[in-house]
Amino acid sequence: MATDDVVAELSEAAGLPLPRRWRVTTANNSPFIKSVHLETPLDLADVLGFYRAELSKRGWTENDGAVVEPDRAMIAFTTADGPALLRLIHQEDRTIADLSLRKATAANAGILPTPGQVRLMLGNDTDEEAVITINEQTITLAARAGRSLTDGADAKRKSPDSPQIDLPPGKYKVTLKVARSAAQDREFEVAANETWGLLVGPGGVPLPVHLY
Repeated sequence: MATDDVVAELSEAAGLPLPRRWRVTTANNSPFIKSVHLETPLDLADVLGFYRAELSKRGWTENDGAVVEPDRAMIAFTTADGPALLRLIHQEDRTIADLSLRKATAANAGILPTPGQVRLMLGNDTDEEAVITINEQTITLAARAGRSLTDGADAKRKSPDSPQIDLPPGKYKVTLKVARSAAQDREFEVAANETWGLLVGPGGVPLPVHLY
């Protein structure tokens, strides 16, 4: 599909653009970040072309040092509202996109990662126990445990039942399993000094949310 044929829509929560052909999407608009995550059947090249065109229309300036490879891309942008980052990964039959704009507001200590590391907060929005495996760590989440990840961030406190782990920056494979659904695998890439939420969604679908 040509890039010109990819129709844009806006995330209602974050006001950031996303291609209309998506399978899964999450969004976050907190006092210190706007972010959108999506999975789309479009090729990585089409998604990259779409975002370059849409973000240019918004006056975002692409910084030097962009990484563009057949199966991944990472581009930093300068905007009037703060630094922004686009990350793309192609996995099997989908392209996974994460777009974030970090606001100038200082984040609270409860959500900040260890310097140089990535903080991953886990939650389960289903009525079944879930098992998450990442970086050779396996964590079991009770039903509904830590489901209010963004509530903890916005209220300047961590949800008390949200397990969390610290990871080095890099690309990770996540395997998620709930009792009545097949295991699902996803890849995602994270950078130093970021905080992410990973929520177990309906049917055991992993739903990443960029929190800081």
